Parts: sequence; structure tokens; C-alpha cells
Amino acid sequence: MHPIFQNTGLVGTGAMGRGIAQMAAQAGSQVWLFDVQPGAAQAARDALQATWQTLVTKNKMDATQMQACLDHLHVAHALTDLAPCDLVIEAVVERLDVKQRLFGELEGIVGPEAVLATNTSSLSVTAIAAPLKRPAQLAGFHFFNPVPLMRVVEVIAGLKTSAAVCQKLTDFTRQFGHTPVAAQDTPGFIVNHAGRGYGTEALRVVGERVADFATIDRILKDQMGFRLGPFELMDLTALDVSHPVMESIYHQYFEEPRYRPSVITAQRLAGGVVGKKVGEGFYAYDKGVAQVSAEPAVPVVAEMPPVWVSPKAARRAELYQLLKNLEANIETAAAPSSAALILVAPLGLDVTTLAAVERLDATRTVGIDMMLDDAAVKRRVLATNPATRPDMAQAAHALFARDGKAVSVIRDSGGFVTQRVVATIVNIAADMCQQGICSPADLDVAVTLGLGYPMGPLAMGDRIGPTNMLEILFNLQTVYGDPRYRPSPWLRRRGALGLSLTHEEACA
Repeated sequence: MHPIFQNTGLVGTGAMGRGIAQMAAQAGSQVWLFDVQPGAAQAARDALQATWQTLVTKNKMDATQMQACLDHLHVAHALTDLAPCDLVIEAVVERLDVKQRLFGELEGIVGPEAVLATNTSSLSVTAIAAPLKRPAQLAGFHFFNPVPLMRVVEVIAGLKTSAAVCQKLTDFTRQFGHTPVAAQDTPGFIVNHAGRGYGTEALRVVGERVADFATIDRILKDQMGFRLGPFELMDLTALDVSHPVMESIYHQYFEEPRYRPSVITAQRLAGGVVGKKVGEGFYAYDKGVAQVSAEPAVPVVAEMPPVWVSPKAARRAELYQLLKNLEANIETAAAPSSAALILVAPLGLDVTTLAAVERLDATRTVGIDMMLDDAAVKRRVLATNPATRPDMAQAAHALFARDGKAVSVIRDSGGFVTQRVVATIVNIAADMCQQGICSPADLDVAVTLGLGYPMGPLAMGDRIGPTNMLEILFNLQTVYGDPRYRPSPWLRRRGALGLSLTHEEACA
């Protein structure tokens, strides 16, 4: 392979720097490792040798390839040793002054055509480049940890970055076997920006005492297919990492309500309850294993009441078929009998609002989330309202668990759990497209690879239907009166016209 960059310098040889060095060496570039900590660069080289030896042992690399990679790896004893490099990537501490000072020194060491790249995850590329004499030569080159496994790289243009520089970095990324995505220089770039909705909305749900941490995690994994629930994920990343990012993006966007952090994580961070690495987070950990309480048992109901379904229920025909499959006694009159369990299936609204608007007996009214096809989910979610009788809640739970599918019963919430979390994710992604931060295609690819979502946010919105997404958000805004839920113009226009959320305008 003929690498785009013949000589690549890495400043900072921690886990991220080592990972980038590994990929650059495997792509055929001569790689120079530098670190201000004495012995750190040599230790990084030794660690990479051990990594490659493991790959040889697993038959993922042969001995000749390993030796070639080692021959490409050099220890730089001073910053001036990076003079031959046509690319220098920094992976040092996330401080603007440190990065500016480093690149100022590098600019006087490398050639005038050399590319300078920052692996920053949260700082402005434009601000980092501002003091330079050649800001056109600096770009963002954001990798994710662990670099060899996280196969997406954000290539970020600052205000003065040369398009040719970004193209070279894009081509070099492909030589790694990774997927490059182009991002504008905005807070959080693509992945960290798009990821704002998952945790922050789940925190709002738990903050309203709708359900506990474990129930919310189960619902989002079993209904939407997320690999980790939001609280499992925050325990894994640790709140001393994730909460400052929440605050940073919120403040960088001048207190935009869509990114509002939670007092829950602020308090837990202050108390040191940050996650798995300390043995205590949203879950307690025993030898690294989360201690999760068992789900409530399915109630035993001696006599099941008849069931009446609201004429305004989402997926009403499918809900009727489901009830038939569950052998429910279905009432079909215009109004429920005095004994009936009343079912509503709102999109975005809460059970209380529907009971009041439709003049239903709230004591017998229970909601079911029908946003998704029942056959596509592993769990059904029911919601009571403040007036729901315990016997009616138990009857609904028992009925919908008849076929063995898991059932969660939560307190009243606009949009249940999945509706509001997914709508928030989709809305933020749509607004990123509206702002031109990235293309719709790059957004979905970056989020799928960078966050491990079951599909990209725009694909999620298309699966559920842009019109349904729009209805959920409008109704959430009605229930909560919070501008957090105002639909992005990108989503509002495509939802109104029945267009895909990936649709880009043909006319400028």
C-alpha cells in the first residue's frame, strides 16, 4: 500500500494515540511517537508490539506483516524529531491553550505543506487553529476509542481549513479500513452531538418517577434494539466523563433546551457515584457485574374484565388483532361498559390527557405504547394514570403477558419511554441536517458506527414514520410546554410532506 502520508507523527501516546499509531503503521506510514512523559513513547511502542503479537497468535496477521509494522514504528525523543512528517496528529489533554501552544511549535518544525490534525472531541478546531500562521493546514481528525475497533473517523473542517487537507485525511482514513465522515466545526461534531438525546431524555423520564433505571434500560433495549440501555451506557462511560460533555455541549449551544443536562447526573457525580469503574453508579457492581433487581411478577387475575379500545388509539386495527390473539373479551360498542378495562394508545400524549379529552373513566384507563409493530418488539409497555385502579392495572399487565412476552408497567408519561427518547434522538439528528453540520448519509453512518445504535437516527425516524415523529413531538410539547420538544424545521417539513428524513433539497 502507498500511504497518503509517508511520515506520520503522533503527539501523545496514551490509549488513543497508540490506537491511531497502530492504524497508521498498518496502512504503511512511517510513524513517529512522541510524548512529554519520559519513557511513554517507548512504552507505547512496546505495547503495540504486544498487540501485533496477539494478532499473529490469533492468525489475524502473519509474522512478516508484524515485522513490517514494527519497522514502521519509531520513537521520537524530541518534538523536533517530527520535522520529516507530512502529517502530525495530536492526542493530548483536552485544553485549548495546550493544543494551541503545541501546534504553534509544530508549525515551526514541519514543512509548510505538512498537515496538522487534532483529535479533539470537544474543542473548536477553528479556535485551535486561530493563532497559527497557516490555519488552512489544520483540521480535526477525531477517532473513537478503541481505535482499531471503532471504525468511524470524523474529519472536521475549521473555518479556514483547506478542502485539500480534509480530502487527504479522508483518503488516509480509508487506507486504515475505517469510514470517514465529514463534519462542520460545531460543538460535539457528529457523534457526540447526535448522542445528546439518548441519555438526557432517559434522565428526564426517571426524574419524573415514570420508571426506575433498570425498567427504562429494559424498555429501550427490548423495544428499539439498543445494545445498552442509557443507564448501563452512562455507567460504562462513567459520569465523570459523560456529565461534563452534557454540560459542555449545552453551554456551547447557549443553553439550547434540546441538550439540557440533568441534576441527577450532577448530584451523582458530586457524590462520586460515577459508574462501573468505582463499583457504584446507576447500578451496584459486584466483581464488575451489575446487580439488577428482578422484574415484578405477572399478576394473577381470577376474572379478567372485558376490554374496550379508544377509537383514537394508534394502530387500532393491530391492537384489536393483538387482543384477539390474547383471547381478550373485546367490547365494540361506542362507549365502554361500566366493567370494562379502557385502553388508549397515544402518540406523544399522556394517558391523563386522553382520559380527560375523551371523557373516559380514568380509574379504568390504561395506556399501551403502539408506536412500533407489536411483532417487532420484545416487550410491551403499559402506562397507568394517577387515578387508575390497581385491579385494572393488574388486569392489563396479566392480559398482555398471556403469550409470554415481557410487559413493563410504568407511571403516566407523555410518549411513554421509547416514543419520547427516540423522538428526541431523531429531532436532534434532523436539526443537525438543518444546520448543515453533516450530510444525512454521514450522520446515520457515524452514529451507527460511533454509538452502536441499531440504526441511524434518520433511519429510525423513517421506520416509525416522519409524520408520526412529528405528531409525537407536537404532543410532547403540548404535555410538557417545553421548547426542548419543538420539532426541527427539517423534520417538520419532511413530516408534513411525507418525505424521508434523508431527503435533501434539489433546489438551493
